[in-house]
Amino acid sequence: MHELLDPKNDFVFKRIFGSEENKDILLAFLNRTFSEAGEPPLTEIILMNPYTDKDSPRDKQSIFDIQARTTEGKLINIEMQLFNKYDNKKRTLYYWSKQYSTQLEEGQSYKKLMKCVTINILNFTILANDRYHNIFHLREDYSGIKLLDDIEIHFIELSKLNNQIIPHEGGLMNWLLFLKSEDTDHWEVLKMNEPKLGKAMTALEYLSQNAEARRMYEMRQKILHDEASMLEGAREEGKLEVAKKLLQMGLDTDTIHEATGLSIGEIKKLDMN
Repeated sequence: MHELLDPKNDFVFKRIFGSEENKDILLAFLNRTFSEAGEPPLTEIILMNPYTDKDSPRDKQSIFDIQARTTEGKLINIEMQLFNKYDNKKRTLYYWSKQYSTQLEEGQSYKKLMKCVTINILNFTILANDRYHNIFHLREDYSGIKLLDDIEIHFIELSKLNNQIIPHEGGLMNWLLFLKSEDTDHWEVLKMNEPKLGKAMTALEYLSQNAEARRMYEMRQKILHDEASMLEGAREEGKLEVAKKLLQMGLDTDTIHEATGLSIGEIKKLDMN
């Protein structure tokens, strides 16, 4: 049997959750996500950019997030991120604002603007709490009342999941443990809790045995790893430049260490150059 592909890979995630034949999987996942936000279940979802065979890691035009619309017109964007691209909060607001503002054509009334929901599934941690699912709205600080309901941003941080805690009932946790995919021994339990997960697991197993899908997956993994390496390299290079400037300003190594995160040894090397 082939080793299972990682469902956190955005190419694989979209093939499982973002194809027309698997809309029922996406709907089940979304309803578990929205139930934690206190929202009623959806009965139907319309995929705006369904997966097709043209979605290739080689094509820079391919989009591997999932864009959907409810029958009432609410817009939903789901993005899977394996690696930290940094500035995730600003990036999320930027893409949310583009989705919200591009609904209107010139001369149209603001009343036509529909609610936009962004769901970020992250394989890393960006929020300083223990909750794996955080939901943000636009609220007044003191009374907690919403200004309006048009903005909703979810951060789901898989890195905060405790793999030892296996749910005894249905819920979002089952889906997230499947996506984390570190321990497949409990998949039968997860499938019993969430029947639609069985279809997602079957789709993953099928993809894992498909030579072309595996080739595309490995290509996408390489692209994602290369992007992450370049970003990390640029970030480290930026730290070095900042440290050099701080040294020129006469700051001590301890202060520069606090400001940049570079080790004392790295800073001393810069000082010697």
